Amino acid sequence: MRTNRIISLFIIGIFLNLSILAQSQHADKAISSSFVYNIKPEDAGISSERLARIDTFMAAFVRDGYAPNVVTFVARHGKVVHNKAYGWKNMENKIPVKTDDIFRIASQSKAIVTVALMTLYEEGKFLLDEPVANYIPEFKNIQVLDSISKKDTGFYAHPAKKVLTIRNLLNHTSGITYENPFYEKAKIPYYNSLDPITIKDVVKKLSSLPLKHEPGGAYTYGMSIDVVGYLIEIISGKPLDKFLKERVFDPIGMKDSYFYLPDNKAERLVTLYFRDQTDGKLIFHRNNAYQTYPVAGARTYFSGGAGLCGTIEDYAKFCQMMLNGGTFNGKQIISRKTVDLMTTNQIGDFEVGDTRDKFGLGFEIYTNNGVAKLPGSAGAYRWGGMYCTDYIIDPIEDIIMLFYTNVLPFDNTAHAKFRTLVYQSLK
Repeated sequence: MRTNRIISLFIIGIFLNLSILAQSQHADKAISSSFVYNIKPEDAGISSERLARIDTFMAAFVRDGYAPNVVTFVARHGKVVHNKAYGWKNMENKIPVKTDDIFRIASQSKAIVTVALMTLYEEGKFLLDEPVANYIPEFKNIQVLDSISKKDTGFYAHPAKKVLTIRNLLNHTSGITYENPFYEKAKIPYYNSLDPITIKDVVKKLSSLPLKHEPGGAYTYGMSIDVVGYLIEIISGKPLDKFLKERVFDPIGMKDSYFYLPDNKAERLVTLYFRDQTDGKLIFHRNNAYQTYPVAGARTYFSGGAGLCGTIEDYAKFCQMMLNGGTFNGKQIISRKTVDLMTTNQIGDFEVGDTRDKFGLGFEIYTNNGVAKLPGSAGAYRWGGMYCTDYIIDPIEDIIMLFYTNVLPFDNTAHAKFRTLVYQSLK
């Protein structure tokens, strides 16, 4: 009997310890639901001395003319260990960049719009493997490209053998590309527009053009999330900009994120530069739409795939929300199981780039192959924007890291070095 009592007390003790541990972990997660500033990096398990290498690199990166500016943000366990600005918002007028300046984030819009759609998914409004045509009838009779006519730039195509599903849109296996030779003729903008058009206009034009391949037939990055933006409008009955504000921006506290900036914030938009590949000099970017779309034009095109702009701190809140399992600022945006779904391989044997990574719903997912090339964690996830913004969300290390500048062409080297500099600082 005495032995049984000892065993019983031992088992009870184990359960009590597990309960205390679970409560402790829950408390830590609650703390990370809002950022903690002004702490020592060591309090987040990061070396101050090694973290300072970021300052050395970024100062030289800007000084040597690789970019006009850089803003960085690193938080571990919800504790902000690095948030600094280097260089110029406007080089010609020597206006220093600030940490709260606003950047064009281009394809970083995709993850936000994907999360917004998934809030409707959690309400039972649709299933991922439903045909897109159930909501956008124009996609009922889709075609797949066979060849292009050299005489009149027309095309030959055959009816698709598979239906286009919502999952195909979210994991970029839809066959809707960015490199479509018919977009210019159809007046489909790739990323943004100053003209008085809507995503409804653009999506209906997309539906009339042939897919690059059968739905589900390959991973092909493209304008799928622009279709998702219109899908949100159809299902919710609200304009995409208002829906994002209600479902994502306001609850998280993303107070400086927009498709089009209000007049009182327009001056915070950084200037876009072009880096000449011949002499390496930075010059004012002459593409008027790229340069001015957040503050000019008709302001009617809500590009779900590339149209947003915002501060680095705003997007860091979005990243921390994902890292927290769907919660930030005391608000639950999506469930932790939906986060798990979104960050699970959704493309099977297909691969993303030469890193052989995978893609979930809205995010590239690092694999062992990918982290064999650069420091990181298998299972971490990311995406970037064409104007040279990027982020990584790493659940293994409980860390987020963001790198912002606005310069073309896109510089993967800078992102790779920033990633290395952050990971090497971990204790």
